[in-house]
Amino acid sequence: MGAGVGASRPWDAIVVGGGHNGLVTAAYLARAGRRTLVLERRDHVGGAAETADLGGVRVPRLADTVGRIRPSVVKDLGLRAHGLKLVAPGVRVFAPQPDGRAITLWSDTARTAAGLRDWSGDDAAAYPEFDRLVRSLGKLLAELAARTPPDIRAPGIADALTGLKLGRTFRGLGKHDARTILRVLPMAVADFVAEAFETDALRAAIAWRGVRHSFLGPWSAGSTAILLGDSAGNDGGAAGQTVFAIGGPGALSDALAAAARAAGAEIRCSAEVVSIAARDNRVTGVVLAGGEEIGAAMVVSGLDPKRTLVGLADPVTVGPTMRWRAANYRTPGVVVKVNLVVDRLPRFTAAGDDDQLVRGRILAAPGIDAIERAFDAAKYGRASDTPVVEATIPSLVDPALVADAPDGTHVVSISAQYAPATLRGGAWDEDGRADAFADRAVGVLDDLAPGLTASIVAREVITPLDLERDYGLTGGHPLHGEQSLDQFFLWRPFFGSARYRLPIDGLYLCGSGAHPGGGITGQPGQNAAREILADLKRRR
Repeated sequence: MGAGVGASRPWDAIVVGGGHNGLVTAAYLARAGRRTLVLERRDHVGGAAETADLGGVRVPRLADTVGRIRPSVVKDLGLRAHGLKLVAPGVRVFAPQPDGRAITLWSDTARTAAGLRDWSGDDAAAYPEFDRLVRSLGKLLAELAARTPPDIRAPGIADALTGLKLGRTFRGLGKHDARTILRVLPMAVADFVAEAFETDALRAAIAWRGVRHSFLGPWSAGSTAILLGDSAGNDGGAAGQTVFAIGGPGALSDALAAAARAAGAEIRCSAEVVSIAARDNRVTGVVLAGGEEIGAAMVVSGLDPKRTLVGLADPVTVGPTMRWRAANYRTPGVVVKVNLVVDRLPRFTAAGDDDQLVRGRILAAPGIDAIERAFDAAKYGRASDTPVVEATIPSLVDPALVADAPDGTHVVSISAQYAPATLRGGAWDEDGRADAFADRAVGVLDDLAPGLTASIVAREVITPLDLERDYGLTGGHPLHGEQSLDQFFLWRPFFGSARYRLPIDGLYLCGSGAHPGGGITGQPGQNAAREILADLKRRR
C-alpha cells in the first residue's frame, strides 16, 4: 500500500497512469533508488498496449505492433530478461489494389525495388535513394527526440550542449540532406512522395504514415514531418517499422511492469486518481476516488496534458490562462479499432496463397486522393463512407494467440480512419453508428479478400468515444494529441512547458502528450525520467 500524507517516508514520485510511458518512467526512477508508486485506474496496466480476450482468443485490443519501442529502453530496463520477445516479419507493408495487384514494401530495400519494376521502372530505380533519404533525415529527428527541448526562459549550459550536438548531427547530414530537411518538414506528405514516385498506389502506401492516427490528410501541411518522425530511432525507412511482441502488445506492458517492480517500484491497480494535491504552487501528492490521500515529493502524469491540467490539477493553482491553453490543446481522435476473430485465414486476391505477404501491415488505401477523400468526411464531422484501413493478422506471427481456438482460427486487427470523435447529428453510442462504420471498414477489406465478412465469429468495435471513456484518452486521440508542427518539440504540449515540467512545481508529464510524442516508443517516459532525476538531485 502507498504511504499516506504525513508518513515517515513519503513517496519520492507518484506516477499517475500505468500505460507504457508511465511504466518506463517508474522503472527508470526506481532503478535510480527513488521510492516510486504507480497508480492505475483500471484493473491492469498497459493502457493502449494491451492484449485482451475476444471469442476465446487473445487479441491486441488497441495497438497491434510495438516496432517503435526504443532499443535503449529495451536494453536499459532489461525487458528481454523480463520475457519480452519481438518478431519482425520480412514484409513491412502489403497494399492490395482494386485491380488485383499489390504494392509490397519489404524490410529488404532491394527486394522492394525489384517488385516495383512491375509498376514503374523509374519508381524501382528511385526507391533505394528515397529510402536512404528518409533514414538520413530520420536520424536528425531521432536526435531531436532524445533531447529535452531548451529552456526558453533561462537557457543554460545543458541547453547550449544540446544545441551543439544537434548542430553536429545536422552538419552530418551533408549539404544536400541538410537543405532538404529544412525544406520538407512543413510540406504536405503528398508533395514529398510525389517528388520521388509516379505510381499513386506507392505514394499512398508510403504517405499513409504521415497521417496515420492524425486529423490530417496527405495534402495537409506538416504531414511530412510526421512521416519522418515515424522513421526516427528505428529501422523503419521508407517502409516503416513492423514488429510484433509475442503475446501481443500486453506482453510489452507486462515486461515493463516486471522491470519496474524488480527495480523496487510499487504498482497499484484499481486506484483512480481524482485530483492532484498542491500547496503554495507545489504538488503534495494525489487524492484517490475513495478519498485516500497519498503524499509525494513529485507527481508524474502519464495521462494526456488536457486531462492532467483541466481534469486533475487544482484550477486555482493552474490559473485561468494555463487552463485555457490546456483546454485548447488539440486532441481530435479519428480512429476506430475493429478486432475480429475469423474461422479461416483471409485470402487476399493480390496475395494468392502466399501467406508471407500478409504477415506485416495490410493497407487498403488505393491512392493519395482516396485518403484525402476519406479525410474530407472527418473535416465536416462525418465518418468516412470509404475509410482508410490498416490491418494486421498477428496470429500468423504468434500462433499462441489462438492456441485454444479451433484450427484455422485467426485474429484480424483493424484500425479504420477517418471517424471523428465528435459526429455531426449524433454520437458514437447512438443509432448503431459504431457498428455501421465497422461494417464499412470490414467491407473495404472484404472487397480485397472476398469471404472475410462471412468468416467472422467474433467482433469488437472500439470508437473514439470508447477510447476517451475507457482509456482516458481525451477526444479519443491515441497519441495524446495531434503531432502537427504546432504541437511539436518546443510546442509539445505548450510553448514554455515542453521540458516535461508543468506549471505546478513538482508536476511532470511523461506520456505521449510530451515531447517527442509518438505511439509505443517509451521515449517520452525515458526523457521525463531523466529530467525528474536531475531535479531530485538538485533538491538534495
